[in-house]
Amino acid sequence: MQPFEYASPTSRSEAVRLLSPRWGETEALAGGTDLLGLMKDYVCTPKRVVSLKRIADLRGIHLVPGKELRVGAMTTYRELTENESVRRHFPVLIQAIERIRSEQLRNMGSIGGGMLQRPRDWYFRLGYGLLPEKDGQAMIANGDNRYAAIFGNSGSASWVSPSTIAPALIALGARAALYGPRGLRVIDLDRLFTTPAQPGEREHTLRPNEILTEIIVPHREGIRSAVYEVRQKEASDYPLVLAAVTLELRGRSIRSARVILGQVAPVPWPSHEAESALVGKTLNEETAEAAGEAAVTHATPLSMNRYKVQLTRVAVKRAILEAA
Repeated sequence: MQPFEYASPTSRSEAVRLLSPRWGETEALAGGTDLLGLMKDYVCTPKRVVSLKRIADLRGIHLVPGKELRVGAMTTYRELTENESVRRHFPVLIQAIERIRSEQLRNMGSIGGGMLQRPRDWYFRLGYGLLPEKDGQAMIANGDNRYAAIFGNSGSASWVSPSTIAPALIALGARAALYGPRGLRVIDLDRLFTTPAQPGEREHTLRPNEILTEIIVPHREGIRSAVYEVRQKEASDYPLVLAAVTLELRGRSIRSARVILGQVAPVPWPSHEAESALVGKTLNEETAEAAGEAAVTHATPLSMNRYKVQLTRVAVKRAILEAA
């Protein structure tokens, strides 16, 4: 591992002052379950690591019934699963977290780190960057792309967004609070994720000298929600495909719907086609199957990952039925 400075601020303003305005020079450290591995492999070589562990106001879970749930970015997955308010009012988050089979990740991994973890794509992890090319050709599209994207993969960015909890949060309408030199800004959580267009850009819209401070989730009674994952194995591993669904019903009629796909695109992927196939329809197995079919209308699988199209159909259908 390359030598680095270690800073341990006690306030968010101090942390921001210690972060560089240029990517790569410094990195913020949350639970460390991702960053330390990247540093050991020399994929990430910061001159300074800024730990957020001693900043007390980045932790905590606060529910205002009928309004919102606020979760500090340094709150661990374990703390979320043990919180009675989250278990009662946001069971879909518990469902998503409990699919993380590693006890170490649940104990050390934070909600903020879960949003900002880097891609698990092996081209990136081997040091080829987020837009790997060789002789002007996209390496992922022309190489081993078994686990690559089937949406949003027209360029060199064909890896998949790794977060397994972000799709559920986005489906719930969550927002992200970001703090930097210019103060606080709050954005819709889906806007935290982006596909880089140039080398040196990142897959998040967080600025180099900003920190994620809080996730804010609207609290709406009567919303039905579920996450369904398709995995290659039940042990500690990432899913091949997942679907997160929220439904608002009037009787058996679907008044509104959100369908967010995971592990299929460089960002958590909203399936507007599936949502359109649901709204105004009666909630039953036929409607769920039609939504699954609609979800893959514009899929563009690569040479080795066509199987993900069928898995996406299945994940969407079963998430809808589970929410029902």
